[in-house]
Amino acid sequence: MDRQAFIDKLFARAQSEGFEAYEAYYVKGNSFEVSVFGGEIVDYTVSESLGLGFRALTGGKMGYASTQALDDDAVEFLIASVKDSAALIENDDPQFIFGGGEAYAQVDNYSQALDAVTPAQKIAFARELEKAALAQDPRIQRVDGCSVMTESSERAIRNSKGLNLASRQNVAVAYVAPIAEENGRVNTGMKFQMEQEFSALDAQAIAKAAVERALTGLTAQQPASATCAIAFENRAAASLLGVFSSIFSAEAAQKGLSLLKGREGEAIASEAVTIVDDPHRPHSAASQSFDGEGVPTRKKNVVEKGVLQTLLHNLTTAAKQGVATTGNAARGYASAVGVAPSNFYIAPSQESVEAMLARMGEGFLITEVSGLHAGANQISGDFSLLAKGFAVRGGQKAEPVEQITVAGNFFAVLKDVVAVADDLAFGLPGGSLVGSPTIWVKALSVAGK
Repeated sequence: MDRQAFIDKLFARAQSEGFEAYEAYYVKGNSFEVSVFGGEIVDYTVSESLGLGFRALTGGKMGYASTQALDDDAVEFLIASVKDSAALIENDDPQFIFGGGEAYAQVDNYSQALDAVTPAQKIAFARELEKAALAQDPRIQRVDGCSVMTESSERAIRNSKGLNLASRQNVAVAYVAPIAEENGRVNTGMKFQMEQEFSALDAQAIAKAAVERALTGLTAQQPASATCAIAFENRAAASLLGVFSSIFSAEAAQKGLSLLKGREGEAIASEAVTIVDDPHRPHSAASQSFDGEGVPTRKKNVVEKGVLQTLLHNLTTAAKQGVATTGNAARGYASAVGVAPSNFYIAPSQESVEAMLARMGEGFLITEVSGLHAGANQISGDFSLLAKGFAVRGGQKAEPVEQITVAGNFFAVLKDVVAVADDLAFGLPGGSLVGSPTIWVKALSVAGK
């Protein structure tokens, strides 16, 4: 049966069971991915997903259940499962079913034109992208990967208190990873572009940037160990912020998993650092007018000129702390309500990267970090990451470097940010999008030879 008819039946049964309040959360998604090699399709995947989560207050406890089928049997399964789930709850955390907000922002994160792009057009673009990469330089003989992906999803939330909301979003991503070879040395570069409009994808620009990275690595050397100024290029800085983004969650703080607990109003970073959570950012798949509980979302400065203004809250964490929710409830159809950012980023300045490096003088520009999850402790903030990049000498980008390890502490890094540049960029899409401009950090330990 269709979504509305199914929820009508489910809610009628929930009412007959005497549930105090109840809610359905529906998610449907479509994804497409094609990969090419040598002009031929090597992977072609089309998938569709659908799920509905049901939660209900019974006896003051919130029970959860989910289904991927919308039929009569699923109605009975959800009712029984919610009762069983609620009976197992042992904590006394306050629970809420939200009745709705006064106003919801209009968010531009869906393109009808993107959903109308045909598989043939996506395949043609992937072939064009690979061809563009191979044509850039004779040292590029093959690619390690060349793909085009599109995702489209819709979600709806409806409950017994009158809330009835729906949204949809989509995004296109193209990436290529060319392999450069010269004098026995091999290096892979990678570049991706993420857009809401398929027509905005630029095969030549993606290929050129990826090839430049591949060729640069052919002459990279391992430098001597040093403790010096470090600039993290935008996407490397975004990766670092992303792996530590959970420290800004009130849920993590209340569980003792963040050192930011109770530090609102305190300077936790340098004045150069403002960290924004903006769920209304145009053309972003992470933008939403309402959160996972149906609360209206809003843009907020989590850190403003170094001062922690707020942690990110849902209704439960906010009630436990005696504050208002920030509209950051996050959930999937099969998961309980948690907390997550939307478009989460370090605000850029108006200073170019070149001008910032000129002021920095000497050190390293880190363009790539790896080992993020194995080499980072989200609670202590300590990290030790493999990295690549360039030496900075005389205020300019100099020779490429590799096989280095950058180590430090994220909380110390926040305090030691000297400046940020104007080149804000975001990482790959997920439940959240994390971004940053290039940032200059006073000093970090770099292990080389």
